[in-house]
Amino acid sequence: STATATTVKTSDAKAISSDFETFLKLLTTQISNQDPMDPMKAEEFAVQLATFSSVEQQVQTNELLSQMVTASDEFAALTSWIGREVKTDAALKFDGSSIEVVPEPATRGEIHQLVVRSKSGQEVDRITLDGTGSSVEWDGMTASGAAPHGFYSFEVESFQNGELIATEAAAGYARVTEVQRSEAGATLILKGGAKVSAAGITAVRDPA
Repeated sequence: STATATTVKTSDAKAISSDFETFLKLLTTQISNQDPMDPMKAEEFAVQLATFSSVEQQVQTNELLSQMVTASDEFAALTSWIGREVKTDAALKFDGSSIEVVPEPATRGEIHQLVVRSKSGQEVDRITLDGTGSSVEWDGMTASGAAPHGFYSFEVESFQNGELIATEAAAGYARVTEVQRSEAGATLILKGGAKVSAAGITAVRDPA
């Protein structure tokens, strides 16, 4: 129904725009071909200019309303994500509970490792992967002990003959706690306070 409504609004806008162009052509033709001995009266010209302005404003108003309705529909749809888990490559909050990381299947290299970095970019953990894209549960346990609570990002490094040949961001799942709307678009607030753009989400699922 949303798609149908959007189509109708788009058709209406095109129709009004077409009428506006036709009106402009008619006005131009009328002025060009008026009788020089009996030209259009100033009052008539003013009325037609007022009509011209009214049509233009109507087109702009309809376009603005259409944009507002579309944005409202999208925002309403995003609110259904609250309480669900989304997949993002943004830094995620570790609070003692495991974070599920889902790396993409490797396309090159013979050795693949998941690298966990702190908010400052420091490496805190490194896990060998099989390269198939299987998910990994990072529980915060590192070679030096339990990682402190905080934000961590994930990436996959691929090696060939001992040489690093590729580095790609790895996405993880986190629960949505809030949806905010601004001029820049919708923003999702994840568990722990991380903020991500809705446009960057690649998957949504019910909580495990």
